[in-house]
Amino acid sequence: ASAVSDEVSAPANTAVGNSGSYRMAKNLILYGTPGTGKTYSSMQYAVAIIEEKPFNDVKAEDYNAVFTRYLKYKEDGLVAFTTFHQSFGYEEFIEGIRPVVSSEDKAESGREIEYEVHDGIFKAFCDKAGTPIGSGAGVDLGIGKSPTVWKVSLEGTGDNPTRTECFANNHIRIGYDSYGETPPDSYEKGDNGRNILNAFYYKMQIGDIVLSCYSNKTIDAIGVITGEPEWHDEYPQYKRLRKVKWFVTGINEDIYELNSEKLMMQPSVYKLSISVSDTLQLLKEIKPSLFTQKVKIPNRVFIIDEINRGNISKIFGELITLIEPTKRIGASEQLRASLPYSGQKFGVPDNVYIIGTMNTADRSIARIDATLRRRFSFVEMLPESVILKDILVDGIDIAEMLDTLNKRITVLLDREHTIGHSYFLQPLKADPSIERLAVIFENEIIPL
Repeated sequence: ASAVSDEVSAPANTAVGNSGSYRMAKNLILYGTPGTGKTYSSMQYAVAIIEEKPFNDVKAEDYNAVFTRYLKYKEDGLVAFTTFHQSFGYEEFIEGIRPVVSSEDKAESGREIEYEVHDGIFKAFCDKAGTPIGSGAGVDLGIGKSPTVWKVSLEGTGDNPTRTECFANNHIRIGYDSYGETPPDSYEKGDNGRNILNAFYYKMQIGDIVLSCYSNKTIDAIGVITGEPEWHDEYPQYKRLRKVKWFVTGINEDIYELNSEKLMMQPSVYKLSISVSDTLQLLKEIKPSLFTQKVKIPNRVFIIDEINRGNISKIFGELITLIEPTKRIGASEQLRASLPYSGQKFGVPDNVYIIGTMNTADRSIARIDATLRRRFSFVEMLPESVILKDILVDGIDIAEMLDTLNKRITVLLDREHTIGHSYFLQPLKADPSIERLAVIFENEIIPL
């Protein structure tokens, strides 16, 4: 039985937890006393969400098999995990600025430091959430696990022969032919070619997304990089080439707003502010036939352990509104907010699920910000003595002992300080001795 009142979960965040039906809540907090398996269960919930299965079906499976799949999903970028603490802030979670030494010249001088906008872990996770994943890579589309979105100018803006040739033959071409076939090891100070050639040769990767710039606000093609840099002397100019699989060409899409309201600038190649998720959402609208049942954008899960230990209002910022199910990108009341540092119009994709864990011995649910409570569904994790039913230590029934302890604690203190089953489960399964039980009480239960 749950002690959670109606105000805890929003109407849109229904069908969670123990009912076993699918349609999981977008924002979920697992709460309970220490040792009730909240972190353990968050992994099972993550697998259930990604595989679109009822939670009870996944819970009934062998945990080691579920955990193996969880680790694979984490490796594929479908799951991210972080722990909140008192020093954790908006800058680490959404975005902030950080100092960088921008080049070798400045590193040597030791004087000049620049600042760059740095994506926090949740924003970076959301920005890549639209990437289709299968067998560890983008199915059919050839998009990588963590792609970057690049702008490329094909000869210049507007229609031209280089643009036409690139679209016809599935590649991109840039110039700086005077440097020769191999980029130089050193450049003159202030040489614009340095950043462009470094981006084209070393930063741009197979699986990255490329947008062809048609004007300072519009693109006319979207593709994925499929080849390493090549030199083609047969062209009179623009001899540097990389193979590309074009998804769409000849389009006319204004990306000014999605690109943090920045005009596309002169450099032939550089990283855009538009996110992978927004680029693929745009592609899906232009050419929905690309996203078949086989090419699927999966659910993704962001797990926040000890969510109540951070200053939640400070960490979440404008995200507190954006995580509402009806405000997600692609939902009925889709909403974006302008981020303070980058200016990006940011929204939370519909396929991102948030799972938090909360220890009620540290802080009661009643003390959690009501604004946050309205946006999350809560599932209480209770001590499960039934898991200990087969453990006997010198004639002591550990399950009955735990029940008795917790009844007394509930009466003498409160239910938020009861003892979880995990304190006894693994240690006593491995060593069901009275000496081991004594150590558990001395070192863990009594201090608790």
